[in-house]
This record gives sequence, structure tokens and C-alpha cells, in this order.
Amino acid sequence: MPAATSLGLPNVRGRVPLLAGLAIDSFGGGCAAPLLLLFFTKVAGIPLGTAGVVLTVATLFSVAAPAVVGLVIDRVGPRNLVVAAQFAQGLAFTGLFFGRSVWLLFLCSLVMTTGQRVFWSAIFSLLADVADEGDRDKWFGLGGMMQAGGFALGALTAGWLLAVGGTTPFLVAMAVNAASFYLAGLLLFRLHPSHHERTKPDSGPAPLLRKDRPFLALIGANTLLALCTMMLGVGVPVYVTEALTVPKWLVGVLIAATSLVLATGQTLVVRHTEQRRRTNVMVVAGITYAAWALLMALQLHIAAALVVPALVLATACYAFADVLHAATNNALSAAVAPEVGRGKYLSYWQYSFTFASVLAPGFFAQLFEVHHELPWLVLALLALVASVTIYVLARVSPRLSAERI
Repeated sequence: MPAATSLGLPNVRGRVPLLAGLAIDSFGGGCAAPLLLLFFTKVAGIPLGTAGVVLTVATLFSVAAPAVVGLVIDRVGPRNLVVAAQFAQGLAFTGLFFGRSVWLLFLCSLVMTTGQRVFWSAIFSLLADVADEGDRDKWFGLGGMMQAGGFALGALTAGWLLAVGGTTPFLVAMAVNAASFYLAGLLLFRLHPSHHERTKPDSGPAPLLRKDRPFLALIGANTLLALCTMMLGVGVPVYVTEALTVPKWLVGVLIAATSLVLATGQTLVVRHTEQRRRTNVMVVAGITYAAWALLMALQLHIAAALVVPALVLATACYAFADVLHAATNNALSAAVAPEVGRGKYLSYWQYSFTFASVLAPGFFAQLFEVHHELPWLVLALLALVASVTIYVLARVSPRLSAERI
């Protein structure tokens, strides 16, 4: 068996620029994202509260982007939208060097967050288009691996820049991110048309997504699973530092270990689950997320000597669930979407992650203040609701019951 096949890798001939672009883009994001708020406060001199409001409002304004992408993606092609999103984000980070006013920073943030939404709403359609017959799931997995690996390296670079001191590291991080967007966009121009021009203009009437109740219910279920994915970055740092008596540096180790699994394991997951239904893989992911959340809630009720081993076990559960979900959810949406209007369906699928990212901070903070383990208990319940919903949909919807991984 060839090494590429045993590792679950697709045929990448002629499409290496896309993979390089994903890695470079994610490297810049990993370098700049952890330092963006600090750039606003330490370089631009804006109070932390104001900076948070600027980014939050800009994010809310960008929520409409996936709907707009859904209207045009099957006409203009996903490659063109991804390229436009890359250059728009590059311009946004370049704009940070031309002024320090709140309004300029808001404008840059608005362009940045809108470009980010457009990118995520179009990139999976592009990955579906570049894939050879039968390789779509592998391309979703490989694309996710390139992004996770690039982001992890960028985050390590951000940590090194922070250790330098002064304001220069923040400027360097923003410049690196701007350059990474421009370079990624240019690389995508090297894709030969035969490798990406497969999403054709509608050849017939597209189905009305708002009337496709099984797909809308699937988006709802995936929103609950996406909320679980957000909790590693939103909830775990607060819970470990504020509620548990363990070394604070453990947070970084747990997150880094999970990133490593995502950066190396997605194509292997596809390789070993390719004979199973995608819906069943998603159900298992939801049940495992629930087990992770329950283990997190139990941390407050076990002996102190067992907390660190229990955290490691819980993180292993999360990593397993997350790599299942990451490698499967977009492939599932692509498989059950109709051929006519598939780009629109995939762009709307990203609303599950948009809604989860908006809900996650308030969800965790409000429940954590009531009782420290309450967000984890509610999260476990929601993950099980998601699994049950997907299981039922796979049995009652002819389109979902017919799909296989």
C-alpha cells in the first residue's frame, strides 16, 4: 500500500499551491491573533474595554457575510472569493500601520472579520472542487491539518515575540500576518483551472435552503457541536486557572497537545472511518464531547492528586472528539448538499461556527458564575442533544440515510 494511501492523503498533484497557501495563511493568523488585542492596547493606546467592543461590533457586522457568499459563490466560483478574502484581510492588517484612531481600527477590524467570514464560507467549496473523485473527505482532512499545523507554528512564534519585549513584536506580528495573506492569495492564482473550476453556474432551479428542514436541523445540531469546540479556548483557561488548584502553565500544554492531534490526525481519521457513515462518526463525536464535558465537571469533586491525570484524560477525550468532528462535519455537509447550489449550502453551513463563536463567551461566563461546573454539565447535555438529533435525522431523512463516508 503506498504511503500516501495508508496515511489517508489525497492526490495533491497540481494543487500544492493551495496547501501551501492554507499553511502560510494560518501561520500568519497564529502569529497575529494572540497579539491583536495587545496591539490595540500597547501600540495604539486604546483601553482594553474599548478594544474589545471594537472587535465585537466588527464581528457582529460581519455575520451577514456567509449569506452574501451563498448568493454569489456558484456564479463567481469559490477560488475567486477565497482570493478576494485573502487580499481584503491583508489590506486590513496593512491599514493598522496608517493610523491609531478608534475609527480606523474599527474599519480595519470590520474588513478583517468580514474577510475571515468570506474565507470560511468559501474555502470548503474550493476544497470540494479541487478534490478528485472519491477524495473530497481526504481533502477536507488534509486542509484542516495544514491549517492547524500552520497556526500552531504561528502561535509558537507569537510566544517568542512576546518574550522579546517592547512594541516592536506586535508590529512584526501584524506585518507577518498581512504578508501571509498576500502570499496565500498569490499562490491560489497558480491553481490550474482544471483543478478548481468545477462549481458551475446553476443549470436548473436551486432548492430553497430555508425549506430544507433536515439540512437546517443539521446546522442546528452542528452548532451545538461547534460550541463544544469553542470551549477549549474559551472555557478551559478560565476553569483551570480560577476553579482548579493546578499549575497555570498546564493550560498551554493541554491546548498545544490538542493542536498537535488536529495537525497530524485528520487524514488518518478519514482513512480509518471511510467505510462508515459520516452521520455515525458525528454521533460518536458528540457522545465523546459529552464525556469530555462530564470529566471536566468532575474535576471539582475528586482528590487533588487525581486532578492532573483526570485533566489529561479529559483532554484526550476532547482531542478524539475534535479530530472526528473536524474531519467529518464539512464533508457531511458537502455530501448531503444538492449538486445544484452546493456552494450556497456550504457557505450557510459555516453559520453553525459563527453562531457558536458568538454564543461561547457569554454561555460559559454566565453559567460559570452560577456554579463552576454548570457550563460543563449543560455542555454535556447539549452535545448529547446534538448526537440524538443527527441520529434521528439519519433515520428519517432519505437524503441523510443514503449518505456514506
